[in-house]
Amino acid sequence: MDESKDRKVVIELRDVRREFRVGDEVVKALRGVSFKICEGEFVTIMGTSGSGKSTLLNQLGCLDTPSSGEYILDGVPVRRMKRSQRAVLRNRKIGFIFQNYNLLPKTTAVENVELPLLYNNAYNAKQRREAAIAALQSVGLGNRLEHKSNQMSGGQMQRVAIARALVNSPAVILADEATGNLDTRTSFEILVLFQQLHRQGRTIIFVTHNPEIAQYSSRNIVLRDGHICEDLQNGNIRDAAAALAALPKNADD
Repeated sequence: MDESKDRKVVIELRDVRREFRVGDEVVKALRGVSFKICEGEFVTIMGTSGSGKSTLLNQLGCLDTPSSGEYILDGVPVRRMKRSQRAVLRNRKIGFIFQNYNLLPKTTAVENVELPLLYNNAYNAKQRREAAIAALQSVGLGNRLEHKSNQMSGGQMQRVAIARALVNSPAVILADEATGNLDTRTSFEILVLFQQLHRQGRTIIFVTHNPEIAQYSSRNIVLRDGHICEDLQNGNIRDAAAALAALPKNADD
């Protein structure tokens, strides 16, 4: 039985193609990609260099638009939108998490988390701070509100980035190699947090080159040469907390 039939579709790509002209050559980065992602799914998207993974990430994040086909984000068609319209949609609907954290170095954790709300007129200054504090508390950083980036570990900085992605209550969390700069133990700590968010009903798209990550998600999409070559549900999701507990103490020595 497919439980997704009863869930809201948050992401839909219909025959999405993306072509780039490089000199006299036309590079076909995406060649008719179609899939749906429903509310509450935890999906990994994988592919080697040249597979179209980065191009697809830019499409999903509303940073670029298809050459043809349709991309619908939470009911909103994206392809014909102006750049300024896409920027507003991106701010409201997508929470980004990056490999390099992308935190402002001279600002505190709470100030970094407030940033997406500065572009949302529904929040005043007091509400922004309250929302940022609540988001940081939800990722276990309630005691690091006033710490700056140079006062935090890589894992703590990534938690700040996750809190920033959550603060606007987005339709989708879009993570780009979110454990790529972390050691083994910290990577599993972050995976534990992603699985907690998944259990809370968050919709997560995790773009990665690491096949191990797919074992902890509910679905895996694999790209090759601009096509989807695999799209499988994970019937045996591994428990990141158990994997973390099983790590030897010297796992990162």
